Amino acid sequence: MSGRWDRDAGRVSAFLAIAILAIFMIVALSYDGTRRLMALQRAHNLAAEAARTGGQAIDLGAAIDGGPKRLDEEAAIAAVNAYRAAAGVDGPPPVIEGEPPDQTITVTVEFDYQPILLRAFGQGAVPITGTATARPLTDEP
Repeated sequence: MSGRWDRDAGRVSAFLAIAILAIFMIVALSYDGTRRLMALQRAHNLAAEAARTGGQAIDLGAAIDGGPKRLDEEAAIAAVNAYRAAAGVDGPPPVIEGEPPDQTITVTVEFDYQPILLRAFGQGAVPITGTATARPLTDEP
């Protein structure tokens, strides 16, 4: 085979190279964008679960004595921190606000999402944050 086909051997047009790079960029954005949304959902789920865990730490002494059912702040903070440690995430101390029966506990979860395909384009770790608030139910069901 000689002639016209030999002149094109091993060459890629500039258009084709740019088109392949653009297609890879679109695939990378779609893939890592979806995984980042999943990481955001995970952060919100973990924050909600940690807030519920902290909201279960009521002051049993006051509840048994018939007093107002309130959160045991130290136990609630310890429960939230233990939950976050078990989940492998971090965050600021939980915030407990209000007076019984309207107390709330707000938990924030923070971790970094490491992109997979966008690393090829220089994208580093992306901070992910999720926040949730829980109110302990102390009334009769």
